[in-house]
Amino acid sequence: MICYQLCCANGHTFEGWYRDSTAFARLKQENLLSCAICGTAKVEQALMAPAIVKGRSHLKQKEPSKPEAMSQQPEAPPAPQQLEPVVSDNLISALRQIRAAVEENCENVGSNFADEALRIHYGEAPERSIYGDMTASEREMLEDEGVDVLPLPWVRKTDS
Repeated sequence: MICYQLCCANGHTFEGWYRDSTAFARLKQENLLSCAICGTAKVEQALMAPAIVKGRSHLKQKEPSKPEAMSQQPEAPPAPQQLEPVVSDNLISALRQIRAAVEENCENVGSNFADEALRIHYGEAPERSIYGDMTASEREMLEDEGVDVLPLPWVRKTDS
């Protein structure tokens, strides 16, 4: 895996992880890259400082002498490094297409989603496709009432 520092036309910088430099070049050539912050497809590699790994000799510095009893204690293991999940540009592109289809074919009822879904379910409102926001407790209530809902990951719109 290779990590590139990327920059979009709007000045946002972010990391992109790729199998190798060829994979990055192919995705860029096919316009499949997008900014992780604003969604623009105008993405370039930012200047990066190379990672320089020193040899182990710098670790063998002379330490002050410790009492014998202290040197027998094992050192605590280093904390595990947390890695951010890598989201593929193809996945982001697909999620944007889903968002566009939902916005084009469904009515946005905003924070009234749970109430409106319940009204549609009981025939008190015209049947139609809707989208909006709901809380976890509202989702649980809708499931208890037998209303089918599908939560979708909502990504930013692309400007390209």
